Amino acid sequence: MRTTDFDYDLPQELIAQTPIEPRDASRLLIVNRATGALTHRHFYEIADYLRPGDLLVGNDSRVIPARLYGHKTPTGGQVELLLLSKRGEKVWEALTRGKRIRPGTVIALNTPDRANEAPPIARVLEVLESGSRLIEFEAPVEKWLDTLGIVPLPPYIHQPLQEADRYQTVYSRIRGSVAAPTAGLHLTSQLMEDVRSRGVEFAFVTLHIGLDTFRPVQEETVEAHQIHTEICMIEPAVAGSINAARRAGRRIIALGTTSVRVLESAGRLAVERGNGEPVTPMAGPTNLFIYPGYKYRVVDHMITNFHLPRSTLLMLVSAFAGRDLIMDAYSEAIRERYRFYSFGDAMFLM
Repeated sequence: MRTTDFDYDLPQELIAQTPIEPRDASRLLIVNRATGALTHRHFYEIADYLRPGDLLVGNDSRVIPARLYGHKTPTGGQVELLLLSKRGEKVWEALTRGKRIRPGTVIALNTPDRANEAPPIARVLEVLESGSRLIEFEAPVEKWLDTLGIVPLPPYIHQPLQEADRYQTVYSRIRGSVAAPTAGLHLTSQLMEDVRSRGVEFAFVTLHIGLDTFRPVQEETVEAHQIHTEICMIEPAVAGSINAARRAGRRIIALGTTSVRVLESAGRLAVERGNGEPVTPMAGPTNLFIYPGYKYRVVDHMITNFHLPRSTLLMLVSAFAGRDLIMDAYSEAIRERYRFYSFGDAMFLM
């Protein structure tokens, strides 16, 4: 399968730079997989397409202030760190910006002026094949993030965020992501209450998102791509709710591609364990790569944003709805001037 089959041209002005207000005022493209019909709505009308008994599964991971600034010691050269994923109690993989950041480089984090307080120290352990670094902090870095860190925005967003919580879902709970599960950004607390009042249930899984989610596939063929690994969790009670919904014939609707990845990873693990259930509880890494030809085991419907060209996320939704239909939907969204990517509009793949 050629990677170029998942390419498309997007006018730069359609990349949303700021979130729309209120959250649920974003547009919603309804994509009917059976008929190919495309219907234009707004996200606050999502309940019109839900049924009593539906189970909506969201990702409750919360974005951490993963961007840190510091300087090399003793030279004073400026350094920027972007934490990607935790590799140990005090070790993180990070992207770095600065000159000659080699193994052994010592970095002092920039701190507000405080009397008698030494800056936190980090040391570069290794330069990885991808170009990122393994960074070891003198103590778990989480203790400094709220005071020294900044919530990172995707590289295609160039305007500063006025309110940090606007890049968090209203149901975010467990810290660990460096990017938001963006399909959930459209939900307000009031909309969730309205949906629940119609007999729709919510369940939450966790997947901590890394920046690899934004990187386009570079290989000529899709199958040659090495998918990134992310940490995910589905608790026993949540697995029980999903299994009960499946046994009762109720629809399981994934709120975003990260929820899809957890659900389908748990479904694959259930098959491996042979326990006869649709999903099984899990906590750990997943390297599941979903592209056309994949057979979905758990997800019946999907709510998702519009994704970058040549991205694994575009391949994932193409596996769900068919590449041709997805490309038709994207072309329609471009003609209708939808807003794209993290702060953009949404699709409901039915």
